Order: sequence, then C-alpha cells, then structure tokens
Amino acid sequence: DVSTTIYPTVVLPNRTLIAEKGSTVYFRCFTLSYTSQQLNLTFSGALTNITSLASTTHPLLEYSIVNIQPRSQGVYTCSALTTVSNRRVDNSTELLVYYIPSKHPDCMFVQAQDTSSVQLNCSWFGAYPTPKLRWGEDGDFQVTNSLSLTLNSSMLHDKQKVTCTALHKLLKQENQKSCSITLRAPFPEGKPLVTVLEGTNLTLTCSENTSLPPANTTWRKGQNQDLIVSGSGYILSFEGPAVKLTIVNISKDDERYYFCRSENALGMRELEVYLTVKTSSSAYTGAVIGVFIAALIVGSAFIVVKVLYSRRHTICLGGGFMQAEDSGDVLDLVDSDNEQIFHDTVPQLPPLANGRHTTLVQIHRIPSSEDHEDTETAGTDPQPPEQKEEPTEEAEDLVSF
Repeated sequence: DVSTTIYPTVVLPNRTLIAEKGSTVYFRCFTLSYTSQQLNLTFSGALTNITSLASTTHPLLEYSIVNIQPRSQGVYTCSALTTVSNRRVDNSTELLVYYIPSKHPDCMFVQAQDTSSVQLNCSWFGAYPTPKLRWGEDGDFQVTNSLSLTLNSSMLHDKQKVTCTALHKLLKQENQKSCSITLRAPFPEGKPLVTVLEGTNLTLTCSENTSLPPANTTWRKGQNQDLIVSGSGYILSFEGPAVKLTIVNISKDDERYYFCRSENALGMRELEVYLTVKTSSSAYTGAVIGVFIAALIVGSAFIVVKVLYSRRHTICLGGGFMQAEDSGDVLDLVDSDNEQIFHDTVPQLPPLANGRHTTLVQIHRIPSSEDHEDTETAGTDPQPPEQKEEPTEEAEDLVSF
C-alpha cells in the first residue's frame, strides 16, 4: 500500500495537482509492507525522460523542490519494491506549475488596407494555463492566448480608449491584469506657405505621427485634389512618419494649392500648402527696393544738411535775437540792397542793477531818400562841400556781438 503527498498544492476535479511558480514544493512517499522494501521517487516531464529523484530503504521518503519552475511540471511516481517477492507498486501524480507573466497583456492594432474599420488584438503569452481574455467592460471572457476585436468607423471617435482585460486563476486566487489602447484621429503637420524660385527643385514635407491606427498619407494637388504619384515631375519618399514630395524643375504652372491628406478609420484631415513661384527677374526686386530706399535716405539727409548750411546766418541771428530778448534788449534789423557802412562808437550803456550787461552793437547806416536828395542838392552848390574820405571795407554782417 503506497501513498504520495505533494504540498502546498490545489487539487483539480481530475485529481491533478497545481503548484505556483517560485514556491517550495514538498514530496512525501509512504508504504506499509512486511519484510524489507525499497522506495523510489521518479519524474517524467514533457521534455525529459524518466529520472530518479530520490530513493530509500525506509518506509518514508521525503523530497523537496525549492523555487519550482515550469520545467518541473510533469508526472511524479512513487514506487515501492519488496526485496523478497520483487513485487512492485507505483503511485503516480500529475503536478502542474501555474504561472503568469510579469508583464501586462499586449494591446495592439492590426494593419489593414481598409480604413473603414479598426482591428485590435490582445495577447498574453507566457501564462499557464491559458488565460481568459475580454475586450471592453461588457462581454464574456474567452479562454485564449490571443483575442481579436474589429470595430467599424461608426463605433469610433477621437481619443477613444479601448481596454482588454486578462483573467488568470492562480491557486485559489484570481489574478487580473489589463492593457488599453487610445485611438487618435490623424493630424498632418507642415508649412502652409512656401515660396520658391522658378527653375529650381523643391521638397514639401508633411509629418503625421499622432494617429492610431497609423493613417494613410498621400499628396494631392489643385482644386480637384488629383492624386500625385512618382514620375518625371514629382518624386515621393517616406522617412518614418514624414511623407516628402519633391517637385523637379519648378515652373509657373506649379503655382497652386497642394494637399497632404491623412486618413484612418477615425476620420480624414488635410494640410493645405500654397506654393508661390517667383521668376528670376523678381528675385532681385527686394534688393533693388532696398538700394532705392537707402539712396533716398542718404539724399534726403544731404539736402537737409545743405539747407541748414545755407541758412546758418539766419539760424545764428535767430539765436542772438532770442538771447537779446532774454537780456531785455530789442534790436530791429532792416534789409537793404544799398547800404553804407560807418563806424560810430556807440556809448557803452551802464550795467543794469541786476548785474546783466547790454550788448555792444555795430550799426550799419542805411541811406534813405533824404540822403539821396541831399546828394543832388550838393551837386548844384557852387562851393563844393568838404570831401569826406570813407574807408573802403568789405561788407560785414549787419550785427556782430
């Protein structure tokens, strides 16, 4: 009579035992027989042949496995052999090692050509036994390592969060883990306005890396949004999330709207790019305008300086007149073409009580009509008048200080 005990374990309805990965499992093999006997504990796994683990001649055999791993999952047999009659009795027990991955389940999308729906996949490989999976909060769990879900575009919206829940029963407790995926509508990015010189090459770049599932991005042109394909005039290239359109030998006919269209199951969005083509002659327009403005500024400055220089006397007199007003002296100036200059000493006025001095002024006599008549009368006088010598001097300023 041979009995086998394996613990700590959980017994399934089919009498299979379950141990948790990483735990320490103890084995006890016991027999009751008369005369001497020999006990032996063997193991047979899925990838190994029958292996002897321990043996004894005593009626009790004990054995243990520390930090048990999935490779120790299999059939354990306790054999009792009598040495007199050579009769052998075996007692076999199947032991399963349950374990769950340290990571969470994986949620991912399945790439499809049809953009009218989204196919999602949830997997949790590495768990034993097969876990139970479920998409969303509602619905039943399905016992599988991988579970797919297909959603039509009418059931989707931007920033929608879809969750997959994985359920695993480990010993007497249920362990539950989940993963989620957030769906996003496309959003292409690039420069909306581009200017280029005629006869050159230009590359337009459109990047779209936010959509989930990834959007299908194409370049189109004109108001009819004709699809652009690679050819003699256009070259399409892809660098990660960026879709590049190279226009070769640009002409005025290429001046139009270009559209970067990104589309997935959540919707479609476009980036409008307007291309302006300038001719070679217009390339120097800015430089010509800049030179003209600079010349205009320099010329204006020169004219202002010249005017100020030509009116320097007036400016100085104005300053002196203001100073005379401040000093309390007023001087009226009269302009005349026929002026005679004489030098008579003007008596110095005594200083004022407040200590301010008057200004010494040279007076230029301006001949009047009476002087002209005196000159004519002197011409008829038989006795010539006394001749008065007038010093010949150069014209001076009317007033000097």
